[in-house]
Amino acid sequence: MKLAILGAGPGGYIAAIKAAQLGAQVTVIEEGEVGGTCLNWGCIPTKSFVASTELLAKTRKLEEFGIELRGEIVPNLSKIIERKNKVVTSQVRGIKNLFKSWGITLKKGRGVLVSPKEIVVTSNNGSQEKIEADTIIIGTGSRPAQIPLFPFDGNRIISSDDALNLTDIPKSLLIIGAGVIGCEFACIYKEFGSEVSIVEMLPRAIATEDMEISELLERELKKKNIKLYTNVKVDKVDIQDDGIHAFLSDRREIVTEKILVSTGRTFNSDNIGLESIGINKGNRGEIIVNEKMETNIHGIYAVGDVIGGFLLAHVASREGITAARNIMGKDETLDYNVVPAAIFTSPEVASVGLREHQALKSGLKIRTGHFLFRGLAKAHTIGEITGFVKIVSDGESDRILGVHIIGPHASDLIHEGALAIQAGLKTKNIIETIHVHPSLSEVFWEAAEDVYGDAIHASKK
Repeated sequence: MKLAILGAGPGGYIAAIKAAQLGAQVTVIEEGEVGGTCLNWGCIPTKSFVASTELLAKTRKLEEFGIELRGEIVPNLSKIIERKNKVVTSQVRGIKNLFKSWGITLKKGRGVLVSPKEIVVTSNNGSQEKIEADTIIIGTGSRPAQIPLFPFDGNRIISSDDALNLTDIPKSLLIIGAGVIGCEFACIYKEFGSEVSIVEMLPRAIATEDMEISELLERELKKKNIKLYTNVKVDKVDIQDDGIHAFLSDRREIVTEKILVSTGRTFNSDNIGLESIGINKGNRGEIIVNEKMETNIHGIYAVGDVIGGFLLAHVASREGITAARNIMGKDETLDYNVVPAAIFTSPEVASVGLREHQALKSGLKIRTGHFLFRGLAKAHTIGEITGFVKIVSDGESDRILGVHIIGPHASDLIHEGALAIQAGLKTKNIIETIHVHPSLSEVFWEAAEDVYGDAIHASKK
């Protein structure tokens, strides 16, 4: 089986390795660098920044931990970027080594489909090569959405990609959009020392999350002196000598050094030959696939952001595995009902399953349990007591329907919830599972106990 994969992001490169493991002869075509947006401009670079800001925040509390620092600690953006680049480079090298070990061929250049079994690759020097394959996977990803009101110039009006390579920390930064990307960068640049404002059209920050999670994050943003304007939009932008003047729909005016636009992504489904061979696309430009990740053209599959579902690297990877296994003769579908997600703000946010309002809207009778991190001894020992865990369970069957966390290491803790939902576990299963003490995981056990009002380290209600 000859398999060609267009795009080496977390969907494409994972699919390549899985298919090679199953015996396919794999060629991967990538115009940029392996790892895609996630590794080069998204997940990994931003988490490198987050690691720097977390250390910076810790140094500001050293005296609380009995440590004296004789001297000033300040962020050095050029060195932070240098470290970020080293992390990215090492991961890129790792993927290329995996390709080599599994006999995967990497072709550098822009690939365009010319038939259901052929891709023409144009290299940077203009030379062309035709790749023939029995099957093709498209994993071309997405890019920051370009909005006419905010034309990117890489300097004054920037994308999330640009925000990872600034030469200086801006004195002030206006972020358009209080979603995942916007709130993450707000926390990062506020810790670096920028004055940060966020404008959001919707009624609340991270509006996709449970309402109680949004409420606490908004309070934490306020504590950091991050200005959040909700239910409002920017009507006009005027670049003047003293900065960028943003005029809001509520008649307020914000003057800022830079504007970071984080209001969505555009699918990379254009100019890759889809129309010429008749692959169906949706209204937003996303490639339409079935439950096996196959397009309307037999033998051509698509995975990751370009299919317009969950724009998450780990979902793209799972889609890549599903496509690869189906190509190699398996019969698999992907269950999207249990997809954990994390937001690397300060504090972290993570969720899986139904939000409370979604469960109620579905007509389910539910019970909810909460437990605050401040009720854990471990949280006090590490000096991170903000946040809570919320469990939503079925009031009749006791099955866990959703888990929502805001607090330290939320992105790690969420997987107990994901496994519980995936396995159809009940609240009592969590209650009956012994959790290590002292550990942050105890918050999950206590929240499960609280579903029935029995949390040990909580006052009587």
